[in-house]
Amino acid sequence: MEQYVKKGYLNSEFRLFHLTDQETREVEYHYHDFDKITIFLKGKVSYMVEGKSYDLKPYDIVLVNHNDIHKLTVDNSMPYDRIIVYISVNFMNAYRTDSYDLSYCFQKAREEHSNVLRIPSLEKSSLFRSISRLETSFLDDGYAAELFRQVLFLEFMIHLNRAAQKNRLEFIDTDNCNSRVLDILQYINENLGGELDIDTLARHFYISRYYMMRLFKQETGYTLGQYISQKRLLLAKELVLSGVPGTQACFDCGFKDYSTFSRAYKKFFKETLKDIL
Repeated sequence: MEQYVKKGYLNSEFRLFHLTDQETREVEYHYHDFDKITIFLKGKVSYMVEGKSYDLKPYDIVLVNHNDIHKLTVDNSMPYDRIIVYISVNFMNAYRTDSYDLSYCFQKAREEHSNVLRIPSLEKSSLFRSISRLETSFLDDGYAAELFRQVLFLEFMIHLNRAAQKNRLEFIDTDNCNSRVLDILQYINENLGGELDIDTLARHFYISRYYMMRLFKQETGYTLGQYISQKRLLLAKELVLSGVPGTQACFDCGFKDYSTFSRAYKKFFKETLKDIL
């Protein structure tokens, strides 16, 4: 079976890059086990996340949660310039107290069903000024330059969450999606532990199973069965890493048989459950 690929790596709690590519190969569907922020600076890029496609404008902020399946298409007629941040879940958890939570912007994105934030007025935006300082910091090779960039990134995250909390940013919608497929995607992700066979989904959405399967593949690039299976496995790994026993994670994620789950887990992640315990 075709599989989504895990791309990127994170052997620390935080990585930040400023990348400019003159020619970018099309990046196929993949996922990360960390949260990702892309600050789009220049280029012509279409970003697809969980069935929605966004045509980016300069200084758009793309929020991709860990395990979100996504891809991007780049028009190489102009350079693709962006700042990319990889953030471990542990890093986000470290900056969570009773009074603030740096992952709030990701939570708000899920509530708004949008992965892209747009700054309405650049000239008046403290967030834009924060991005500009962060961008300029890449030219600084003075004392503690890397630490300075991390400080500026935290400043950016504070401004981002303040703006999201006070609705100073626009979570952009997109017409480049199929509302029925989005409903199916949302239902699947909210019911990974329940019955999600093709016939059950077809009855729930009052749609022919064959039309639903064809539409889902056409709009997302992946099959229903593939999507459901791998989303369940990604959730299972997250549960096991949080301390949930493997047998419980198996059934909590909708698998009926532990041996089937164990084989699928090993095939997908190239490791056994014992390897991560």
